[in-house]
Amino acid sequence: MPGTNLTREEARQRATLLTVDSYEIDLDLTGAQEGGTYRSVTTVRFDVAEGGGESFIDLVAPTVHEVTLNGDALDAAEVFRDSRIALPGLLPGRNILRVVADCAYTNTGEGLHRFVDPVDDQAYLYTQFEVPDARRVFASFEQPDLKATFQFTVKAPEGWTVISNSPTPEPQDNVWVFEPTPRISSYITALIVGPYHSVHSVYEKDGQSVPLGIYCRPSLAEHLDADAIFEVTRQGFEWFQEKFDYQYPFAKYDQLFVPEFNAGAMENAGAVTIRDQYVFRSKVTDAAYEVRAATILHELAHMWFGDLVTMEWWNDLWLNESFATYAEAACQADAPGSKWPHSWTTFANQMKTWAYRQDQLPSTHPIMADISDLDDVLVNFDGITYAKGASVLKQLVAYVGEDAFFRGVQAYFKRHAFGNTRLSDLLGALEETSGRDLKTWSKAWLETAGINVLRPEIETDAEGVITSFSIRQEAPALPAGAKGEPTLRPHRIAIGAYDLDANGKLVRGDRVELDVDGELTAVPELVGKRRPAVVLLNDDDLSYAKVRLDEQSLAVVTEHLGDFAESLPRALCWASAWDMTRDAELATRDYLSLVLSGIGKESDIGVVQSLHRQVKLAIDQYADPAAREALLTRWTEATLAHLRAAEAGSDHQLAWARAFAATARTPEQLDLLDALLDGTQTIEGLAVDTELRWAFVQRLAAVGRFGGSEIQSEYERDKTAAGERHAATARAARPTEAAKAEAWESVVESDKLPNAVQEAVIAGFVQTDQRELLAPYTERYFEALKGVWESRSHEMAQQIAVGLYPAVQVSRETLDRTDAWLSSAEPNAALRRLVSESRSGVERALKAQAADAAAK
Repeated sequence: MPGTNLTREEARQRATLLTVDSYEIDLDLTGAQEGGTYRSVTTVRFDVAEGGGESFIDLVAPTVHEVTLNGDALDAAEVFRDSRIALPGLLPGRNILRVVADCAYTNTGEGLHRFVDPVDDQAYLYTQFEVPDARRVFASFEQPDLKATFQFTVKAPEGWTVISNSPTPEPQDNVWVFEPTPRISSYITALIVGPYHSVHSVYEKDGQSVPLGIYCRPSLAEHLDADAIFEVTRQGFEWFQEKFDYQYPFAKYDQLFVPEFNAGAMENAGAVTIRDQYVFRSKVTDAAYEVRAATILHELAHMWFGDLVTMEWWNDLWLNESFATYAEAACQADAPGSKWPHSWTTFANQMKTWAYRQDQLPSTHPIMADISDLDDVLVNFDGITYAKGASVLKQLVAYVGEDAFFRGVQAYFKRHAFGNTRLSDLLGALEETSGRDLKTWSKAWLETAGINVLRPEIETDAEGVITSFSIRQEAPALPAGAKGEPTLRPHRIAIGAYDLDANGKLVRGDRVELDVDGELTAVPELVGKRRPAVVLLNDDDLSYAKVRLDEQSLAVVTEHLGDFAESLPRALCWASAWDMTRDAELATRDYLSLVLSGIGKESDIGVVQSLHRQVKLAIDQYADPAAREALLTRWTEATLAHLRAAEAGSDHQLAWARAFAATARTPEQLDLLDALLDGTQTIEGLAVDTELRWAFVQRLAAVGRFGGSEIQSEYERDKTAAGERHAATARAARPTEAAKAEAWESVVESDKLPNAVQEAVIAGFVQTDQRELLAPYTERYFEALKGVWESRSHEMAQQIAVGLYPAVQVSRETLDRTDAWLSSAEPNAALRRLVSESRSGVERALKAQAADAAAK
């Protein structure tokens, strides 16, 4: 039941006509253990503007039993179509609507998701409503600007717990009656129901007292490090309330680690749901804890930016997500006691890389995207909405000054609390506090697509003194199919001058901060000074642009990239090298050499793990196919050497173990994986725990060493939900026609798999060293795709459309087949976008392979 696609114009008309006051939602979930459907009763009170007329309310349900409007019974069969209930004959002033329906539990992570834990055979429920899925649980006016209060009454099985946006009441006869919420949007309401384990605390300061809760399934309770989660949460409360000058706006704050969650987390008001993979069952590196902390802070920031003040329409989704992304990194960098003050390094290494990749796809779009309907927004949770937007906000902070920025934010919250806004409301507040005219800035940065490239142009005399220094800004043509024109933008950047010190470290000796505008910007501050070993544009990562090194700096960095004393300039240089590789300006073999020369000196474990992923991707996709096996051999031998040399028990040792497992290929290397699994060999300090075991098993399955019996044996050791997913990946990874056919049938020809298991099967199915085995599935993909898209929910269909695209078949034939399908299948805009993005990856890989071959 995908539901009708709401358009922006329909939402505008409905918001002009209606003002919603309150919802009363009564759900009977006593049959949740068995699944199927549940009774949903919704009473909505809303006012209608003069003139009355007609409208509609949204609902996705197998059956609607009753529709009563202002006491008059309507014919449910007549007024309910697909996902809308027509509301004819609305009265001016107050109207009361009551809808009785049977709604369905899902296994897709949308609406009310139901999961049965194989450990205790108990059902666990949670809601996920963004973008339009509250309508799967109760009748609602499903758009962000029709805010209302929500009062939930839930009947649940004996012994279960019910959590919602309001504080949890004492149940009477297993019925939980919650207090009404403040005025909020439907998509941030929530219910989490089941026999969850919980830990409680409180945030207290200056008379403020906010109850805190952390929840997970009992089977994960032994792994729940609640104290660490509470610590990060309290740091967020302290920092955000000071910076925003507005107290946390809800009555309590619960964080619920839930199973089979599609995203990282969701900012439901006072009841944040988080994927329970963040409850770590095995040893992980510090980078994983940093990412978890960033997720916690991101969702907490949303309590103000998104929940207290909400976008009017999804055009400004970026405001919610970009602000929360910027705020999470700023809090980690600045909050007293933070364990990750290097968070801007992580931001440059991960978020910026994501943004640069997204901004070079044919689907690139302005940060403030043109969202005409729900289909548009569903595929717009992307690297521009999150990462480019946050990068531009960081640039804006540098442009207006941090104090003025947060004073503007404070005024914005006070002025629009529990209301809806547009971008102009925030920019207006920032103009007031900074004195800057932001209209030109907004037009250049928020209303145009694409990325700029900054290059230094340096001349010196015979003594090495700089005689001329300029920065050239380029605006490359947008990708074919992208809308808009290349744009030169104003950039606030820093230039770092680095030299090698007596200890062989690259240390910044000079820094210049300036505005770059137009095609060429002179930098007189550096003229007359001795030329440093390395000139780094956009030092401190203030702006959003691809940066290139001049020839002399590149030569020094190639030899000494790992010798930067600070992590951020290292990350910026690593990112530049990776970007050059993707742009076919640096051959894959040279990128591999650069990584191998410097990665041993890289202390930031998050950067190390990113380099592992990028090297593997570069060799698999961007290397000359004739050289691929030699490069893989070189890389795999390096991963094993680093594994053996790493400090016992260290994060680096674990990261290198995973990198080795991802690519082990020779009989001797595979023997080592097998021996580490059965304990006949050990590496000092390396704990081959549950998650690492599965990494080894999956690789051994992918190369044909392990079959169904070995995978089943490993699952018997780990009969958990995570074990089920890992086993599904391993089975699909086996290099046999039968294994591939079985995996394909379970995902494409059947719709029975839950979202998380489907994702796991797809991950196993696609193996880069099984190209010939996978080749027949290119045609099968295009034959099945449109039918899958039209018959599955959005999340399930998107997993298939992206995950099973023949990206490993890097050839002109793949591009031609994709083009033929795009021409003949007439996909809707959302599906066309996803397929076009995947096609772009193959096209980029072809160019990079040609560049690598030419570099022999």
